[in-house]
Formats: sequence, C-alpha cells, structure tokens
Amino acid sequence: MAKAIEDYDFFDPEVLECPFDFYKLLRDEAPVYLLPGTNIYMVTRHADVRVMLKDTETYSSDFAHLLSGDGESEEVQALYEGVIEPANTLLTQDPPRHKVYRSLVNKVFSAKRVEQMHDYIEEIVDGLIDGFIDDGECEFISAFASPVPLLVIADQLGIDRELLPRFKVWSDSLAARLGQMADFDEQKEIAKAILEYQEYILGVIEERRKDPQDDMVSDLANAVIDDGRKLDDSEVISIVQQFLVAGNETTTSSLAGGLLSLIQDPEQMQALQDDPARLDNMVEEVLRTETPSAGLWRAVTRDVNFNGVEIPAGSVVMLRYSAANRDERVFDDAENFDICRRNADDHIAFGQGTHFCPGAMLARKEMKLAFSRLFARLENIQLAPTKNDLTHWPNVVLRGLKELHITFDKRETVQSSEAG
Repeated sequence: MAKAIEDYDFFDPEVLECPFDFYKLLRDEAPVYLLPGTNIYMVTRHADVRVMLKDTETYSSDFAHLLSGDGESEEVQALYEGVIEPANTLLTQDPPRHKVYRSLVNKVFSAKRVEQMHDYIEEIVDGLIDGFIDDGECEFISAFASPVPLLVIADQLGIDRELLPRFKVWSDSLAARLGQMADFDEQKEIAKAILEYQEYILGVIEERRKDPQDDMVSDLANAVIDDGRKLDDSEVISIVQQFLVAGNETTTSSLAGGLLSLIQDPEQMQALQDDPARLDNMVEEVLRTETPSAGLWRAVTRDVNFNGVEIPAGSVVMLRYSAANRDERVFDDAENFDICRRNADDHIAFGQGTHFCPGAMLARKEMKLAFSRLFARLENIQLAPTKNDLTHWPNVVLRGLKELHITFDKRETVQSSEAG
C-alpha cells in the first residue's frame, strides 16, 4: 500500500536518507506543510521557494537562534560558555544590512578572480589524482572530493595546509551542529572541536591585524565598515565559519554524488566521455539532483496566508531546495539524472536573490576542473565491490555521502582538459 504524508517523519534518519517519495507527496498534496508537532512549515515547490526567497521582509534570514542550542543538554551548552557567538553577517542577515557584509566577500569570488584561479585549481586536482592513480582504487571522498575544495578555501583564508586534517574536523563539526541530528556523545565532541576551532581562528585574526597577509582573513580582520570601525571578532568569525562550511562541505558532496550518479548510469558516463562539451551542463544537473544544501530556514515575521495556508508570525519556514529541484512542474522526468537536460541550470541549489551563494562561480569551477581531470586521466570507473553502503550523513540542512569506494584504470594516454 502506498504511503500517505502522515506516514513520514521528516526527522527520521531513514526518511532523510531517501526523502524523495516524501517530497513528491508534499509537492502534489501539501506544498506548504506544517511538520507535525513543530512550528516548521516545509515548502517543496520550485515556484513557492523562489517567491519566499525574494520576500525577505516576511521570510527573514535572521534565524541564527536555530543553528545552536536546540536539543542540546545543559552539559553540552555549558561547553559553549567560552565561545564567541558569531554575528549575523551573510547567511543570517537581511537587507539592507546584508549588503554591508556581502560587499566584503564579493571581490574574493568575482568572475575575474575565479578565472585567474584556473591553473591553480587544476594543479591541486592533478596533485590529488597523482596520489592515488597508481593504486587502481581509492575512497574517493577522503582522497579527492574533500581535499579539493578544502585546499582551495584554506588557501584563500590563509590557513597553513599542514592544519588541513584539523580543519576538516572543525568543518565537519560545524556542519554537524547545523544539521541538528547528533546524539549526546556526538554533541560533546562537536562542542570540543568548535571550541578548538574558535581558539585557533581568533589567534589567526589577531596575527593578521598586526601583520596582514594576502589572504581573506587579513582582508576581513582589517576591513572597515559603518562609521570607520573595523569588523569585530564575532563578525570575522561568522564570515570565516560560513565559508569554511559552505566552501567545503557542499562541493565535496556534489563531487561525490555526481560521480556516483555517473557510475550508476553508464550510458550517461559514456555520453560525457564521447562529448566533453557536455561537462558544463552535467555539472548543473549534478547540482540539481544532489542539491548538497538541501534546505535552509527562514523566520516568519508576520501573519501571512501563502497559497491558502495560514502561517502565523514566529513560525519557521524550511525552504526545501532538494525537493524544489525535482519539481515536475519545472523539470521533465525530474527524478532522473540527465546530463543533456535542456533546463538543468534552472535549479536553485545556490539559492536565489539577495542570498545567492557568493561562492557559486568558484564551486562550479572546482567541479568542472575536478570532473574534467578525473575523466582525462581515469577510465572504467566502478564501485568497489562489497565496500559501499552508499549512505548519507544524517543532517537536516546538508546532504552528503559518507564514503564512496571506487576502482578504476589509469588511462594510457592522458586526454587534454576541456574545462573552461
């Protein structure tokens, strides 16, 4: 018997693992749905998500209180007593104040700057492939999908590469706290890691104020806003923290999920190898189907009737990007992965409007170069037998594979890069 909406618990890890039947039911029957026992309204249709993203007065990004403390015990909350709470800057700030902070980071991710990073990113990608290409197999996420964006964002921030293993732990911990699915023991470890991260980054901020370098932390630590004051520690921490997670976790998940989609559909893999010019559209289709930022919150500022649903002030909206990107009203045969899809770039994986992801161009560049060099140097890429369960991290906001074990053959003749 087919399931009904009420048969699903959105916060059940099994539902988060494979939510797509639930999403389809919601789009068809309850596109603005009050999750039982909560004040959270989940929005799943593409057009509705876009409308809410544009109405920043009604659906506010001031939801920082949702990112910490919820469900944490007094013991865990006590561990955070020494932590500086990040200020509302980018993700959790509304216009017009949002523009003040956005202007500080736009130049870092401008089209010109990202294009100038082409050779640098390609060198990182090839260096990582060199590390496993002769083995014939690897755990793809730890060997490649994670270090590609982590190296890039650490370099931009000005972080010593020797600290990357700790940086990965810190990033994972920040993402896990955001995801709100950790148990008590995990919450304690997350708190300890976040404390360690903040102690480190505060030291870097202090150093960069005294001795600025050519990096993003230096730019932020010495940036002047408002009436001529410098950003304070809570503002710098906020922006750095957001780019550490957004510049790392999401691209990692897109690379891993995209490769898995191609492995599971050999015809699509062959079509891409036969015509590398399809790479750009393939990247957009990966972003549509994987949507690593699966959803984001908005705080409702006034009583509103949205498409016949009464939403009271003080409620929370969960804009479910991963459901909207599979909306049959926008994408034909929406559940299927198709690298030739004519409108793949109509996805909203990077959001829309004021809060459109400032690192979108960099993420696309990383993905294009990563896939281009992988397919130029490897062939016969397959799942490693008996090593994969293909499960995802339990997380309400982010979606990403835990592991991806692959086997492959080394190409005898390396193909030229086609990525732009």
